[in-house]
Amino acid sequence: MSMERRAVLKKLGVAGTLGTLAGCVGVQEQSTDTQANDGGGGNDNDGGGDSDSEETTTSSGPAGTAKVWYSLPDTEIPARKEAIENFNGNSKHTIKGADIADLAKKTTSAIPAGQGPKLFEWAHDWVGDYSQRGFLAGQGDELSVSLDQFTDAAAQAVQFDGKTVGLPHSAETVALVYNKDVVDSPPETVADMRSVMEDFHDPSNGKYGIGYPFDPYFASAWLQGFGGYYFDPQKDPMLGLEQSSTVKGLKFALDNFKPYMPKDPGYEAQAAVFAEGNAAFAINGPWYLSTLNEKGVNFGVTKLPKPEGGEPNPYTGITMWYFSKAMAEGGASASAARSFAEWHVTNEDRALQAAKDQGAIPVLDSLAGSDELPPRVRGFSEAVAQGYPMPTHPKMNKVWGPVGDALTKAFNGDADPESALAQAAKKIRSNWE
Repeated sequence: MSMERRAVLKKLGVAGTLGTLAGCVGVQEQSTDTQANDGGGGNDNDGGGDSDSEETTTSSGPAGTAKVWYSLPDTEIPARKEAIENFNGNSKHTIKGADIADLAKKTTSAIPAGQGPKLFEWAHDWVGDYSQRGFLAGQGDELSVSLDQFTDAAAQAVQFDGKTVGLPHSAETVALVYNKDVVDSPPETVADMRSVMEDFHDPSNGKYGIGYPFDPYFASAWLQGFGGYYFDPQKDPMLGLEQSSTVKGLKFALDNFKPYMPKDPGYEAQAAVFAEGNAAFAINGPWYLSTLNEKGVNFGVTKLPKPEGGEPNPYTGITMWYFSKAMAEGGASASAARSFAEWHVTNEDRALQAAKDQGAIPVLDSLAGSDELPPRVRGFSEAVAQGYPMPTHPKMNKVWGPVGDALTKAFNGDADPESALAQAAKKIRSNWE
């Protein structure tokens, strides 16, 4: 399984989908450990967490070594290594980074055993579940960074039960990506978009109207576009899959996009056709831009087009550094981890470079919506404004898998939208019990 495929499935919080994949792929760990100035480093398979025994004392106080975990596409790993090297070269502390193939599995086994990292990076939707399971530590009283520096959505995403359990560094959602060699101007409505897809679509010659991975995160814009929803703890019922408005959204997505997509709804097949220049449109996230840049695609990004009678309402995520429960022990290694996280999330130069190179959407108030951002990133920023933050409630983790199964069945014609979503709702309620 490619790094990009892995990152998309995981980083977007599709925890249930990951569970279904566990039997299909082996647990793999790609080490990208980085130590001070040398770009090399140890292996994170040391079986232990950070240790204050590794610390040295300098004139300005103790210097700590902290381990941090993340899960990134191959195209983003060099930038992360460079960031860690930059920090290490200008700090008394040392950060050791490692890319983890199955971050969900690794964190849930290592953290309780006291063998996990001080920090790990993921979308915000684990906040509620991991907080309730005792995997995280509130660090609000220890931070020198104010949450007022970030957008409201980002500041809210890293808090749970009054505790600050991490720091945010970027936003994510899906937007419309268009091939400038095919599309004269980005469509404002789905109807306009469909007319372009109709003209370009020619699967017998390898041409498609759109490349669009069809899973719960990517399809959320439409299932939630007519008043529907997957799960909302503030609503009654909390589970909204059987609402007529949610069913309407799924039907809309199938009617308007499926006819112009490759037959395989999976990420790799859908992402490939646009990246190879063989689709007029793609619906994808900012992580996709590094691939398109690498492929030399002439593309633009804009917010999702409006469906007749509705408004696109995609799930949005805040990528954050989580403070693992090991941070509660304090000491110089915890100081090292906090220092790195604070620098990483507030350094404007780093955030701007990530926006330019990777399409990362800054959540610093000073940069959000700024004219300094590349036009493509501003397109994603507009899409974030259309969206709805993924719920952090622990019950949400049981929603992703059954909804994913329902969407696949509906896409493949194995069940109609209404019965597919009803089956998913039944499965979710059983999982909750």
